[in-house]
Amino acid sequence: MKKITKAVFPVAGMGSRFLPATKASPKEMMPVVDKPLIQYAVEEAVAAGITDMVFITGRNKRAIEDHFDTAYEIEAELASRGKTDLLRAVQEVIPKHVNCIYIRQSEPLGLGHAVLCARPVVQDEPFAVILADDLIDGSVPIIRQMADVFKQHQCSILGVQTVPREQTRQYGIVSSVALTADIDQVNGIVEKPKPEDAPTTLAVVGRYILTPRIFHYLEKVQAGAGGEIQLTDGIAALLKEEKMLAYRFKGTRYDCGSKLGYLKAMVALGLKHPEVCDEFAAYLKSLK
Repeated sequence: MKKITKAVFPVAGMGSRFLPATKASPKEMMPVVDKPLIQYAVEEAVAAGITDMVFITGRNKRAIEDHFDTAYEIEAELASRGKTDLLRAVQEVIPKHVNCIYIRQSEPLGLGHAVLCARPVVQDEPFAVILADDLIDGSVPIIRQMADVFKQHQCSILGVQTVPREQTRQYGIVSSVALTADIDQVNGIVEKPKPEDAPTTLAVVGRYILTPRIFHYLEKVQAGAGGEIQLTDGIAALLKEEKMLAYRFKGTRYDCGSKLGYLKAMVALGLKHPEVCDEFAAYLKSLK
């Protein structure tokens, strides 16, 4: 029985929706309260027992590597000042048993190409794909939920949720047959259909567990608009050969690739942060 030990983080995108904030800093390093988006994503993977974090990076993404590296000067300064809590927070950004691997995506050729770039590291193992833009807050981390489903079914799994029909053009949309309250068997997937053409309103939202057979199909996918290789096209081809499930995760998703979603995440997690939650709640109440 295979386990999920590798997670792929496609982080080479421009973050154009947040310009000029992302002109010189990666969108994945944008903070939600006191942690960047990419750290929330990595913590989710760690909580699922994943030990190899594979970052598919691009230009101007060095800050991500620096964030997960040892910061000797900062640690020495905090230690000399006796700031033990902050020192611990810096040192525990990533556990010592976890490996960080960085692969450069030389051209912005789409999400499918970014996942394909991970093949030399992933090789013939099943793996997770986590999009840091989608911050999903659950009492049980989402990839851990999906890894538990994978443990039972040993097949590719798509994290999904129902979206308003007018938003289908923003997502990959699946058609499926319900097996349980939380799990569907996928029988089709289409990339960003118009609302009138969408087969359902069940959308894939930034969490995947994929078998290594996906690489075979991503190599064969024809580039679409803008010269990009779509992960959805590879998944559609894989679906013809292998069983695939859609999992309706338990948690709240914040689309931090949009300004409104990012602000919602900031408010929701600010209200849960032990250091500021009470004063922040009182402030928000005062605005009414």
